[in-house]
Amino acid sequence: MMKTWLMTVSVAAVLATGAIQASEGHAPAATKPVADIKAGEAKANGICMACHGPQGNSVVPIWPKLAGQHPEYIQKQLTNFKAGERYNVQMTPMAMPLTEQEVIDVAAYFASQTQTGGAADPELAKLGESLYRAGNPTSGVPACSGCHGPAGMGQGLSKFPRLAGQHADYVKQTLGYFQKQERANDPNGMMRGVAARMTGQEIAAVSQYIQGLKN
Repeated sequence: MMKTWLMTVSVAAVLATGAIQASEGHAPAATKPVADIKAGEAKANGICMACHGPQGNSVVPIWPKLAGQHPEYIQKQLTNFKAGERYNVQMTPMAMPLTEQEVIDVAAYFASQTQTGGAADPELAKLGESLYRAGNPTSGVPACSGCHGPAGMGQGLSKFPRLAGQHADYVKQTLGYFQKQERANDPNGMMRGVAARMTGQEIAAVSQYIQGLKN
């Protein structure tokens, strides 16, 4: 009788231990916050509109349009500003107080908006198109379309930003920052390597071509 009781207790203990281990081994992963576009709109209207314009269409050419940009890319940039991996005298103080949920909400809101587009200087855009589509094999500048796509729409999951319709002045300024190593949050130094091989004329030309790209 005692032997049977001991065996029963032992089996129960083994089963209980297994159940606990199975439960621990299959604990549900933490879920990522779900984007709330309406909350993102309220936050954007409160702190972003002054520079990035209504619905993310900046009217000041040195400040980027965010309308239609991939949410993954916006999230990355805001997170980099918060972490000190990218610095801007205007943006860093704006990004620092944002919570993870607010970053996701704002990114989703801007991604849902329609970008206004732009027009290119036709003379500069001729050289710009050649660089964008084929690069410069002589100096080792790769084609922009390789990462940003033939139409400049980028790749969200890869965090390659949409370029189509972006202000030429902002693109030119950004390439200059990469060229001078003043911006360094590009994965594996990709953009710094590209910009370092470009001339001032090439930067101006490709910036104009990008401004005129239509989606």
